[in-house]
Amino acid sequence: MTMASLPTALIFDVDGTLAETERDGHRVAFNRAFADFNLPWQWPVGLYGELLKVPGGKERIAHYIESYQSHYPLPLPLEDLTKALHQAKTRYFEALVKAGGVLLRPGVKRLLQEARGQQVRLAIATTSARDNVIPLLQQLLGPESPGWFEVIATGDTVTAKKPHPEVYHRVIDKLGLAPAQCLVLEDSQQGLAAAVAANLPTVVTVNDYTRYQSLPGATLVISHLGEPHRPFEVLWGNAGEAYYFSLALARRLLTTPSPSII
Repeated sequence: MTMASLPTALIFDVDGTLAETERDGHRVAFNRAFADFNLPWQWPVGLYGELLKVPGGKERIAHYIESYQSHYPLPLPLEDLTKALHQAKTRYFEALVKAGGVLLRPGVKRLLQEARGQQVRLAIATTSARDNVIPLLQQLLGPESPGWFEVIATGDTVTAKKPHPEVYHRVIDKLGLAPAQCLVLEDSQQGLAAAVAANLPTVVTVNDYTRYQSLPGATLVISHLGEPHRPFEVLWGNAGEAYYFSLALARRLLTTPSPSII
């Protein structure tokens, strides 16, 4: 890429990256689903942070049952219960989104608008199911917003979830681009590992659950994308004089990449 070039595409993770979905969204929805099935289970904030190490909602439920509730008499076989709980959780999550209980992260809407104005292609690569992603986009960015993203690759379209790179390989194959033409926005160790395994330069915007994770291979680690009136905090890497994330900063990161975190 030349010094004057922009990234050809921005690829966004969703949960924790586009929006603050985890603590007050998915976690709350899981707990309400448990109550629906008269299960005396609650995922407090701290425990949910540990459970987030397991990618995928159904996988997370199964892991919790096997690791924390192995002696509890289940009302259904494990696979059936996991599926039913996840379906109920999805309904509750959509209701929380519609009620305004989930918010965009700082700088996301601004960066998307800038990218669209500069004809930078947009894509999504997420572990979440499509039934969670589309209503979230429509509520937070507008009914037409799913159409902004040329590719929306979700956890229910791949055989292996992050940290496996399959979802990122799927996105760049569909875009028809080389990894060096793209920049990924992620929020976690697992997401970063998936992107790095696909040879994609990656900026990590941490949240409360991921702020203290080891993030090897990141190009830049910041607190959030920032706004002109709300500067980001640089946790690792070199943002130069930038204090909010823009296409100009993306260009600089791609043309003069920082050394990877060891």
